[in-house]
Amino acid sequence: MAILLSGRGSNMLALVEATKSGVLKGLAEVVVVFSNKPDAFGLEAAAALGCPVAALPSQGRKREAFDTEAAQLLQQYQPDLVVLAGYMRILSSAFIQPFAGRILNIHPADTHQHQGLHAYEWAFENQLPETKITVHLVDEGLDTGPILAQQAVDLRGADTLAEVERRGLAVEHALYAQALADLIQNKQAVMSSKKTSC
Repeated sequence: MAILLSGRGSNMLALVEATKSGVLKGLAEVVVVFSNKPDAFGLEAAAALGCPVAALPSQGRKREAFDTEAAQLLQQYQPDLVVLAGYMRILSSAFIQPFAGRILNIHPADTHQHQGLHAYEWAFENQLPETKITVHLVDEGLDTGPILAQQAVDLRGADTLAEVERRGLAVEHALYAQALADLIQNKQAVMSSKKTSC
């Protein structure tokens, strides 16, 4: 899998850990960690773990042109899955088409209730008793793709935004790896049943 990030990469770290000693061990490997910000801390952290890293600065670039170049760069690594982990860009069809049906995102809200940025702020400001972390496939809309997994986060008593984020990230890190493992195992099961049915 290729992991895409724009910041510190806490979900990336959890996924890499899951490939080494968690639910993704023996199921997945990281072929590249990519960022649209060459100075993203997540790239440094990924390199320190021995992951291949790549970057392409997006600042000042037109979305379609950047996405075309980014997709071409990623295709060199031949990822089966493209995993968005805090990648702070809305993807155009120039990026989505080459990887259609193989791009996953994690969103810190129920995508039926809140799309786009600042989902933890939204939950905190509205004093929600819980929010839902959602793993979904990426389509051409904003957080509108088919949902693969969801898990509730209890926000009762979370009286700061930092506490809302802390609780949410704890769920994100476990849920994303598990959702990926389930997706890969389901694909493997489908492939093997196709082989036996021929």
